[in-house]
Amino acid sequence: MKTLLVPVASHDALPSVFETAILTARRFGSLIEGVSLRPALAEYVPVDMVGGMTWLRDEEADKVEAERAGRQFIDFMTQASLPLAAEGPCNPEALAAGPRYRWRADVPAGDGFLGQYARLFTATVVGRPGTEDGAPRMTTFETALFESGRPILLAPPIAPATLGEAILIAWNGSTETARAVAFAMPFLRQAKRIRVISVEGGTVPGPTAEELARALACEGISADFRAHSAGRRTPGEVYLAEAEAFGCDLLIKGAYTQSRLRQMIFGGPTSHLLAHAAIPMLMAH
Repeated sequence: MKTLLVPVASHDALPSVFETAILTARRFGSLIEGVSLRPALAEYVPVDMVGGMTWLRDEEADKVEAERAGRQFIDFMTQASLPLAAEGPCNPEALAAGPRYRWRADVPAGDGFLGQYARLFTATVVGRPGTEDGAPRMTTFETALFESGRPILLAPPIAPATLGEAILIAWNGSTETARAVAFAMPFLRQAKRIRVISVEGGTVPGPTAEELARALACEGISADFRAHSAGRRTPGEVYLAEAEAFGCDLLIKGAYTQSRLRQMIFGGPTSHLLAHAAIPMLMAH
């Protein structure tokens, strides 16, 4: 977890996104890079003076928004006493400097850039999306999730006090969750407590929670395991109840084992966690 990308957009969870990134950076000595995430400019060619004026206003508003995002990011990192990263490549001296930040100003508007640029980073830190006014956009999360090939660290609406001390793995036997566990190995190697849980009716053909715990033991990682019967609760509800009981401060899960369309219509564990989780989550697809 040596490089973290933080797309900065105007939403209520932004302080939590910053704090989640900082907690991670302090744990692993990471470089945090901030970029401005803005809506794409209107794609049209003005044909008259009115159109030209509208286009000019769009460009000016985009510039103002990008500059505001940069100030927010830099101010938060400075207040957290993180040093500005030295110019140039990440040589041994830069790596030895520990947690640090930098701001990249020259990025285009729109989500397309995020999905591509995030491929260069160990993880991308975004806010947990929501439907209410002021919540982070689902588009940001899904673009980073599906286009980057990298894990997503989701910050809860309220900034966490700790991160990665007690980890819950929401195991369903899937390739998506196996990939999330692999991406989370730096956290797992440092965690004080780890629990692997599975829920009856919420798994696909694959290894059991007990088998995953045994596999982690071969990596020198101690984890206990629980296999739950869902009863009247959905798997997502069981995951969150178990996370609270365990004192979990990081939940690991594969995202969208079921298709997004199916989850939109019928619901699913990923959708439930995205709607209700109050703890950081590491997800991968």
